[in-house]
Amino acid sequence: MAIYHDEILPAFPELGYESNYQKSHTAILQRAYQLAALGVRAGDKVIIFKSPKFDTYLLAVSASFLGAVPVMISYHFPTATMEVFVERLDDPFIVFDEVTEGRVKKIKNSSSEKQIAVRDLVLQTAAPVPQVELDNDEIAYMTHTSGTTGIPKLICHSYHSMGWRTLYQRTVFTKLPVKELIAFHISPVHSRFNIGISSLMAMGFPMMPLANASGSHVVKMLQQYPAIALETHPNNFVQWAFVAEEHPEAFASIRYLHSTFDAINNKTMATFLKASQQERPVFLQIYGQSECGPMIYKAHTLESLKTNDARDMGIGLEGLTQARIADPEGNVLGKNVDGHIHFLSKGRALTYYKEDARFEENVYGPWWDTGDWGMINDQGHLFLKDRQVDLIENINSNLALEDYLLDTLDFLAEVVIVRDKEDMPQPILALAPNREMNWDAWWQKVADLPHLNSPEIWDYDAIPRTATMKVQRLQIERDYKNK
Repeated sequence: MAIYHDEILPAFPELGYESNYQKSHTAILQRAYQLAALGVRAGDKVIIFKSPKFDTYLLAVSASFLGAVPVMISYHFPTATMEVFVERLDDPFIVFDEVTEGRVKKIKNSSSEKQIAVRDLVLQTAAPVPQVELDNDEIAYMTHTSGTTGIPKLICHSYHSMGWRTLYQRTVFTKLPVKELIAFHISPVHSRFNIGISSLMAMGFPMMPLANASGSHVVKMLQQYPAIALETHPNNFVQWAFVAEEHPEAFASIRYLHSTFDAINNKTMATFLKASQQERPVFLQIYGQSECGPMIYKAHTLESLKTNDARDMGIGLEGLTQARIADPEGNVLGKNVDGHIHFLSKGRALTYYKEDARFEENVYGPWWDTGDWGMINDQGHLFLKDRQVDLIENINSNLALEDYLLDTLDFLAEVVIVRDKEDMPQPILALAPNREMNWDAWWQKVADLPHLNSPEIWDYDAIPRTATMKVQRLQIERDYKNK
């Protein structure tokens, strides 16, 4: 099956722009042998810290072949954060490229002989070594939390925990009637990437992982390689919606759209469904969390969006995932009552590495407190309202207000509501490309809403985000309150 790349991969240059499963398999084995020649052994921790491309994942597979544990770290973290990871992981190997090299070389507690530059790795001579498999329930893979509330935690996964998530994903993929090209732009260090790729390969789908997320580039790639399905993070969809309106022909072949692990507003979903020229296009929204994997799903059509509440995440996948609402002590609450969102997932992670106590703070028997706030209605649908740490007095849901404003004011590309120094709601706005602020429309739209401060307008790129494009609300609050 074909694999199309939009950039030459630094760690796998031999794959070029058009490759396939077999060529990738051969290259993965070669990198594994080269890692072994550089000292990587079973049980070693190997941080993959490089530019966000498909080869980030391929390097992880190479390390896994040796029985080493890949630790998937977003390329944007500073040296200080990396030093915390190095300490937790007891001086692991670090694989880096030119994008992260400057920060790696400044890490004070990392052994230089364990720092592996991609450019050196690909030139390393090596001989074949046997594969080493770990126990099904031991730590085999690590990702990290978003870091929206401080230093990210290292999430530990096993073959079994990832396997259950893959079963969920494959159940979704069985709904696709034909095995045609799947295109996606997802952070390669996110747990979603692992289960997505392994599911696609197990089922024999051709794929196109996109490294470059600019709207014009996505249009170019989709025109060159028409896809049946497209997945990305919600905020990428929001940005791509502007080019989808200008170039709907690029998205005409896409029948299935998929939003990764987060909620998305109605207007954005409708933009892509309108662009599709396929029969009965569907936008599948999946809500989940790295600690538990994909959890709650809801399928949208242009017809269903007319009455859709964007806070309604949908339902769990029978036999695999479930949600409930609880109070701060873990006591289950009734229908239509706001509280802590708990998940029940067979794919739950094992722990946070060397932070077991922090992990256990969120564990209630088989249930996991997500840190999110919401309720379940009479039909069993889960409504996500906010992160628990983002609640603002007198506002039932910041996210609902943000959705409403984005859906009804077409000159906005982003709306983020945070707390000011007096804990009052402060809107931060980013304008859509080539649009000006329409103050009359803004004040008319918010007149009947709960009190909002006069908004501030920021450049879209000035809004701090995580590797998966989530807004770092607490960072905005800190910056705003310290002005």
